[in-house]
Amino acid sequence: MPVNLVAPEAQSLLAVPGVELGIAKANIRKPDRKDMLVIKLAEGSRVAGVFTKNRFCAAPVIVCKEHLFKTNGDIRALVVNTGNANAGTGEAGLEKARTTCNALAELLQVAPEQVLPFSTGVILEPLPMDRLLAGLPQCVANLGGQHWFDAAEAIMTTDIVSKGTSRQITVDGKTVTITGISKGSGMIHPNMATMLGYVATDAAISQSTLAALIDHAVNRSFNCITVDGDTSTNDSFIVAATGKAGNAEINDIGSVEYLALRDAITDVAVELAQAIVRDGEGATKFMTIKVEAGQDVEECRKVAYAIAHSPLIKTAFFASDPNLGRILAAIGYAGVDDLDVNALQLYLGDVLVAENGGRATSYVEEQGAAVMQESEITVRVVLNRGSAEATVWTCDFSYDYVRINADYRS
Repeated sequence: MPVNLVAPEAQSLLAVPGVELGIAKANIRKPDRKDMLVIKLAEGSRVAGVFTKNRFCAAPVIVCKEHLFKTNGDIRALVVNTGNANAGTGEAGLEKARTTCNALAELLQVAPEQVLPFSTGVILEPLPMDRLLAGLPQCVANLGGQHWFDAAEAIMTTDIVSKGTSRQITVDGKTVTITGISKGSGMIHPNMATMLGYVATDAAISQSTLAALIDHAVNRSFNCITVDGDTSTNDSFIVAATGKAGNAEINDIGSVEYLALRDAITDVAVELAQAIVRDGEGATKFMTIKVEAGQDVEECRKVAYAIAHSPLIKTAFFASDPNLGRILAAIGYAGVDDLDVNALQLYLGDVLVAENGGRATSYVEEQGAAVMQESEITVRVVLNRGSAEATVWTCDFSYDYVRINADYRS
């Protein structure tokens, strides 16, 4: 079961003026489940996106990048299908992604390049276009502003629970609404993960300023999570701003208005990203890896990811076994060549485990065993070589992780 995570209540996901959502059961892979989503945006909306860095990126990712570049973020609709990733499908996959955009554009009376396509699911299988195209009119027919909960369910794959959250803040004297949804459970690793994330706001913000905002948000959220170290072909994170709140357009990244909106959207992104880890395939523990007092952020991240990716560490946490020498080993092979291991300190929760190159004299295994029984655990590494720090969120590996991925195509 997910670690301290439940699906959002439908009424908690606030409608965002200028955003309508429609859902369909198109039977893309499995019958009788929500598996298609259309998000319609008001004219004048601005959209920015961040995508996977996997060189084998999926056809919809390629088309999304093309359309965002062509329109400079003047996007009117998003379309998402689950059950099939449309990845590893060559030119035929690209043609299908473009055909999807053309079909939705005709239904909504917008330009094809104003549509962004997204797919998630099984790789290396052809997208069933007859089912997808039949689902589009269903999505358009039930477009409405209150459908965020259904939308969160429609983008799920191996997720156990849907993921969504909302905020309201005041910007320029106006109430601004922010609502976001995400999906992801396995094949999670930064840059980005096998995740889809969509955040919408009714704030008015310029395209260049929105681009700076999404870069800030993603590097403090979706690029700080890992479940299994596998970077997917389809990762996408989108922020859309409809401008319907009535605030003066935000175009200065130093302004109070920008900082308020940036921090609120970042908070939403962090919550959505952490929800993915809490719902990691088979997860029983939610782990925060904090590396402090490094020379720079890069080396702090190297150490944090070495710990977070280690199957030996993750399985020990699943077993609640304080076999903490595995953490020291991961720190040692993280790639910080001039690291003085005698200077660092390792904490499990508030318990000092190691210092001066070995076991802390105050540490007894019963202390570690007590912390390991908890469902949320912080591992803190103090490098004592600078002022930089980084935080990564991950989860353990259980028997269910193997079962879920072994049965994924069943």
